[in-house]
Amino acid sequence: MIPKETLHKIRSLEIKTRKLVNSTFSGGYHSVFKGKGISFSEVREYCPGDDVRLIDWNVTAKVGSPYIKLFEEERELTVMILVDISASGKFGSNDQTKIDSAAEIAAILGFSANKNNDRVGLILFTNEVERYIPPKKGKNHMFRILRDIYYFKPKNKTTSLSSALRFLLNTQHKKSVVFIISDFLDQGFDHMMRLSAKKHDVVPIVIEDPREKDLLNLGHLYLEDEETGETVLINTKSLHFQQAFKNIVYQEQLEKERFFKSINVTPIRISTKGGLMKALQGYFKTRFKKITN
Repeated sequence: MIPKETLHKIRSLEIKTRKLVNSTFSGGYHSVFKGKGISFSEVREYCPGDDVRLIDWNVTAKVGSPYIKLFEEERELTVMILVDISASGKFGSNDQTKIDSAAEIAAILGFSANKNNDRVGLILFTNEVERYIPPKKGKNHMFRILRDIYYFKPKNKTTSLSSALRFLLNTQHKKSVVFIISDFLDQGFDHMMRLSAKKHDVVPIVIEDPREKDLLNLGHLYLEDEETGETVLINTKSLHFQQAFKNIVYQEQLEKERFFKSINVTPIRISTKGGLMKALQGYFKTRFKKITN
């Protein structure tokens, strides 16, 4: 039985995100993520100025006057949302944790896809795939996805993006739009990410927290890794430590940015501090400019 508090949280998120999608977001989603191609729709009589290459010669011969073929976009897509539910998702120095941000992002993307009649599927993963919901349509299906993101209790704490991407490749044989929502605090996923980007339209969504980049000056602290349980004593007053910490964070971010660029994918960086909609809309605006230029 799902606690009433959790159900209320899911309902509130559903109402909030559906309003955002209906008012500002779905148009950007529709313009950026195109369908699988075009399909024949109908024929109509030729009008001066129509492309002669579209003339349907069989119909023209039968009726004795020129007719052209009309086509329409095949709008339906399959959208897969991969959500990292490892222990690091519990972290958040503000009111919102990483998993809270992940749920909100998944809701916005899922309802945008649903509004455009696309099928939506979910993969929840830690160091293995812990829950898979096959792609479907409908409001009830989206509610189930949100429920599982919030309520599902993972067995494991660590992260393996490779395992999630391998599962994706084994289950989704046709090209899909793939949103990967994670803090990407993992190593060794380059090969599987490269293979996934060749087959699917991959969009990494990197969730970050300000305290992961800039530690407060609080003196000696014990820090525990949520995933491994490892504890380390640090001195946050040390200028040497502060600079070394920033250098490591910057280097890791730079390496990931270079890798994403090498496989031709553009990450969306979202902070638990806020600005989620601005980041998503900025990405869609930039991507739309690229595909129209």
